Amino acid sequence: MRIGFFTDTYFPQVSGVSTSIRTLKIELEKLGHEVYIFTTTDPDALELEKDIVRMPSVPFVSFKDRRIVVRGMWFAYQVAKDLQLDLIHTHTEFGAGFLGKMVANRLEIPVIHTYHTMYEDYLHYIANGKVVRPGAVKYFIGRFVNHSTGVVCPSERVVNTLKRYDVNIPMKVIPTGIDIKQYLRPDITKEMTDQLRLDLGISSDEIMALSLSRISYEKNIQVIVKQFPEVLEALPNVRLVIVGKGPYRKDLEEMAEDLNISKSVVFTGEVPHENVSLYYHAADYFVSASTSETQGLTYAEAIASGLQCCVEGNEYLNQLFDKPSLGVTYKNDQDFAKTFIEYVQRNISLNTSDRAQKLKEISAEKFGEDMQDFYQEMLVHYQLETENKTAPVEKVRMKLTSLKNSNSK
Repeated sequence: MRIGFFTDTYFPQVSGVSTSIRTLKIELEKLGHEVYIFTTTDPDALELEKDIVRMPSVPFVSFKDRRIVVRGMWFAYQVAKDLQLDLIHTHTEFGAGFLGKMVANRLEIPVIHTYHTMYEDYLHYIANGKVVRPGAVKYFIGRFVNHSTGVVCPSERVVNTLKRYDVNIPMKVIPTGIDIKQYLRPDITKEMTDQLRLDLGISSDEIMALSLSRISYEKNIQVIVKQFPEVLEALPNVRLVIVGKGPYRKDLEEMAEDLNISKSVVFTGEVPHENVSLYYHAADYFVSASTSETQGLTYAEAIASGLQCCVEGNEYLNQLFDKPSLGVTYKNDQDFAKTFIEYVQRNISLNTSDRAQKLKEISAEKFGEDMQDFYQEMLVHYQLETENKTAPVEKVRMKLTSLKNSNSK
């Protein structure tokens, strides 16, 4: 297949969406497909990039480090036509997403969409949430997604949200996989992790709790900081290391100072991607109180690094951490300190069998294979609908099985 990804976010802009798109591109190409990325211009991007088509863009309203496509419909259409794309996969509900749908419509090919972002968690960025209301999000997202052939949901939470938005097209849960090898890292030695801890001011007899994400309000890091005095009362040797950059860092630093815990909280700023794994391996626990994730790649990265987790639960995370040796989830914000203290005191050893099984579930290879299967289902689904026939899932799969059998003969 020749596949076109349409996205407003891609490297050099660093984000979970960018990482997910790059991982999927690599895995699909391993399976023999051709993948082309249609995305925004970026002042830091290379002038010539293989398989990447950049369209005129401007910085997004409240996220100055993110951009949105403002024109390029005819250009994108001509390139997509010349490439003879078989399918378009959109990864945004804005500029490039609309372009992808229009191009797919003109080329008469199916368009798959991945719903990456829970926008209701970000409304406070737009005039402090006073302009755009949840009802408007439901209407806009529902209309956008329903004009796709099928939708990829990174977790059951996304499925439930889209059903609430009255989305009625085929959905499939496909968690974003990660490149396991980037995090297994047998080359990272104890000397290297000891040195990092020393650089952070953490001794060998202290416990390092790691938070790693964009530092913004919706990541809910403030919950961990606010409850850290309670953690220190029970576990005075714990140190919290907050890795990342973002608009909420100053507020968190002031919060730590007001709570008199500044000596126990370390802010590192952004860490180069190639060094992230070292932080996972140096830490003792990964902590998060985020409620805005559709799934969250950092959780999978922590598991691959052999790092036990204490995170706020949801449908996806409760399944991900279904074994105590991998980590624990808690129900509400106020439960973080109590849950973390109890989990640390239980001192559960990491079970290698539990981890090995989980690594298969979160691997990039499985991500690519599952997406390939869904593409094939949706190509058949689109063909049946184009022929004015009903396309229930059972009928699509029967035809797909028939096609696979005939191709194998």
